[in-house]
Amino acid sequence: MTQNQTTTNANKISNYLMFIVIIVMGLAIVALFSAVYAYTVENMVYEAGFMAIIGIFGLALSAVVLYQNSKRSAALKIEPPKVMTYIECKNCNTKTSREFQRGDFVFKELDACPKCPEQKQMITGVYKEIKEKEKTYTV
Repeated sequence: MTQNQTTTNANKISNYLMFIVIIVMGLAIVALFSAVYAYTVENMVYEAGFMAIIGIFGLALSAVVLYQNSKRSAALKIEPPKVMTYIECKNCNTKTSREFQRGDFVFKELDACPKCPEQKQMITGVYKEIKEKEKTYTV
C-alpha cells in the first residue's frame, strides 16, 4: 500500500456514516422549515418551538459527528516504516547503513569499499526500523 492510498483511506468518511449524517441533516432542515411554517402560517407557537429545537439539535449533532470524524481520520494517518539497508565489506568488516533504495536485495554486490578499494561491498541485510512506543509509568 502506498502512502497516497493510506492518506486517502485515512481521510475517507465511512459511507454508512455519511449516509446517516445526510439523512439527519435533511430531517433537521425539514424540521426547521416546518417550524417556520407552523409559526408564521398556522400561528402554532409551541409546535413551532419544538420543531425548531429538533431542527437545531439535528444540525448540531450532524456537525459534531462530521467534526469528530475528521479529527479521528487525521489521527489515523499511518507513517510508512523506515527501511534500512545494511552494507558490509567482507575484507575489513566495515559496516554501514543507509536508507533502502529501489533494487536493494541481500547479497547484492555494490561499489568498492572506501577503506580497501580492492574489495567490493555487499548488502547483508534489509530491515524495517521498529520504533519502540514510549513507555508510560504510573505511580
